[in-house]
Amino acid sequence: MSEDAFIVAPTKKHTGTVIFLHGLGENGENWKQTLGKMVKPNIKVICLNASKIPLTLNKGFPTAAWFDLASLDENKMEDDKSILRAVDKLHDTLDEEIASSKVASTKTVLAGFSQGGALAMYAALTYHKRLAGVAVMSSWPVLRHTLPDAIINNTNTPMLQCHGTEDPVIYFKWGKLLADQLSKVNSKFEFKTYEGLMHAVNDQELADLKTFLNKVLP
Repeated sequence: MSEDAFIVAPTKKHTGTVIFLHGLGENGENWKQTLGKMVKPNIKVICLNASKIPLTLNKGFPTAAWFDLASLDENKMEDDKSILRAVDKLHDTLDEEIASSKVASTKTVLAGFSQGGALAMYAALTYHKRLAGVAVMSSWPVLRHTLPDAIINNTNTPMLQCHGTEDPVIYFKWGKLLADQLSKVNSKFEFKTYEGLMHAVNDQELADLKTFLNKVLP
């Protein structure tokens, strides 16, 4: 995972942080612009940038990705080692940011879109510190064969999952698989769906995300 990031610096005393992971083939620049308009002036936003790696799904062509991916078919084998390396790096990023900023993990939100959201959710469930919240959009459950045994934390942390009903990339049924798992382990989990939305975000979803962020990071 690259240490590069697009950052929205707080304009008042820093009391909360959002760490966001973009989708496959993207970077954090557009998300910086979007999220920067959502948060209060005391909140820092860190939109991480994934490194370009040879992506099996893309015939080995270097692509900005958090981990290698061979298929979007839920029944295909996952690259467990690649995913777990990305989880470890994200845990390290969380630890480093919390230590350097002196803003507690309980004032830190982990969020992401698509592949970034899939990684963010698994990392949150396996992180040794409690977070303020977790928000994912258009995502799926990675390493679901390891759940719930792998979960060590954040089962009582507010979580928001959003998914469009007509997503042609990460099918709605895959988002529902994640929602079904999370609803069993977390009473503070909320699943919001958007009729007709494809693999993208719309104004209502962004409004819901803004409400969530401002609720868990007052």
